[in-house]
Amino acid sequence: MSTALKLDHEVIIIGAGVAGIYQIQRLTELGVNATVLEADADLGGTWYNNRYPGARFDSESFTYGYSFSKEVLNEWHWKEMFSGQPENLRYLNFVADKFDLRKHMQFNCRVESVVFDEENQIWNLKVSDGRELTSRYVILALGLLSKPTKPRVAGVEDFKGQSWHTYNWPHENVDLSEKRVGIIGTGATAIQVIGAIADKVGDLTVFQRRPNWVAPLNNSEISEEKMEEIRSRYDEIFATCARTPGGFEHEPDRRGFYDVTEEERYALWDKLYDEPGFGIWLSNFREIFTDEEANASISRYIAERIRGRVDDPAIAEKLIPKDHGFGVQRVPMETNYLEAYNRPNVHLVDLAETPLERITETGVRTTGADYEFDVIIYATGFDAITGSFDHIDIRGRNGLTLREKWFDNPSTFLGMMIHGFPNLLMPSGPQSGSASTNYPRGIEIGVNWSTDLLQHLWANDLHYAEATEAAEKRWTDHVVKMYSVMLMRKAQSWFTGYNSNVDGHEAGKVRYFVYNGGTPKYVATINEVAENGYEELSFTSEGMPAAV
Repeated sequence: MSTALKLDHEVIIIGAGVAGIYQIQRLTELGVNATVLEADADLGGTWYNNRYPGARFDSESFTYGYSFSKEVLNEWHWKEMFSGQPENLRYLNFVADKFDLRKHMQFNCRVESVVFDEENQIWNLKVSDGRELTSRYVILALGLLSKPTKPRVAGVEDFKGQSWHTYNWPHENVDLSEKRVGIIGTGATAIQVIGAIADKVGDLTVFQRRPNWVAPLNNSEISEEKMEEIRSRYDEIFATCARTPGGFEHEPDRRGFYDVTEEERYALWDKLYDEPGFGIWLSNFREIFTDEEANASISRYIAERIRGRVDDPAIAEKLIPKDHGFGVQRVPMETNYLEAYNRPNVHLVDLAETPLERITETGVRTTGADYEFDVIIYATGFDAITGSFDHIDIRGRNGLTLREKWFDNPSTFLGMMIHGFPNLLMPSGPQSGSASTNYPRGIEIGVNWSTDLLQHLWANDLHYAEATEAAEKRWTDHVVKMYSVMLMRKAQSWFTGYNSNVDGHEAGKVRYFVYNGGTPKYVATINEVAENGYEELSFTSEGMPAAV
């Protein structure tokens, strides 16, 4: 091992989204020689790329923002209860500029490979600009929904009009007025787009593979007076988020589903349906997530609300899922989505009845008809959770690639470390607390734990940390077991990787992507690991190269 070797950085962070911004803030605050490599032209991650109409938080804005800085909390005024993409990107730039973080970020730097050098126990990174960089530690601050997938259908390149995936929506203004628009997909993103553009396009045709349960977002503006009230109770807000399973302000109803009357249930559901955000999902009875009969009851209720908002009974029935119950996967929140189908210029094509055959030069062909469009929008989802990791050539000890290790199912320790990949951290990795919670609440937990581990290493002259094989198996087995009690296991969801639209992934195979135990249990678990001196990790204190 060479002790004379000089590293470019002590820590390299990949990704300048919500997680990467906070991670570099923590490290530079400690005076660590660290940098962020970002593939895009600027920071923001999800909020830099997703510029489609209707893109906004489904978390209350004031629960989504960072909690680490009292100054930021006091200075920033959220304009809406559920803030839209332009404001969200302004917020992230505000935070980065306030802490002078841009000087630690490198843009247009797509990382092509991350390879562990076993002899020197360092990481070698190749970047798209031709450079090779070295560091002792690598932190993967990669987005969970940042690798878009186009549909597996012939002719995508044949279309002569404009087309794009929602993730790649043009940054310049797009005029859709008087245009014939086709949108493929009715997932969470499509639901936002359809509600936002239905009254602005000439004609809109929606191609639906399978419907999703939806509930109203009930967004509103936040006045100066309301924002002052929010600022006065930030401590209370974040304390509530910390004790709820999903990291939101919405707490589950602690009454037993079967301990109240049907009238009492419907009274609660009517109240929650008309309130902002995820209340109808997360402030509900806990049994709707685990008990078939309870879930069937709330599903019948939501189905009736859909029927009450869609004029055409036949269309309403097509918009009601029959293959899964309400709330067993993340519920898309909508604004004017259901009402869009009451408009004469909006048409629904059920691909279960007339499957999509191909994209043509002029539009879309199904087994039932040809449709001509000026614009085609692909709202066809993502290579979720592991996709952004798989698209980098990450190689650990003995040349093992992360893609190979995770091909059937991800396996991790706490969702933040991987056996066989020393000195590699993932504050928001698969099976972590970030993958299934209010994202910024989860990433602050992950970034803080990762930073504390690094400080432990530096304080004790330790230079190499790796999760043991037994630790990884224990955690992965626990994650799998938690799926067995949740109805989520039956959902065709990106939480499960089910019916994946990704090359090589077996359709119908459940992949255990997320931790279902809730934020409080996750935090207690990772804190216990730290308090026990990280005994499930292996360390070395041998001489190591220094960062320049």
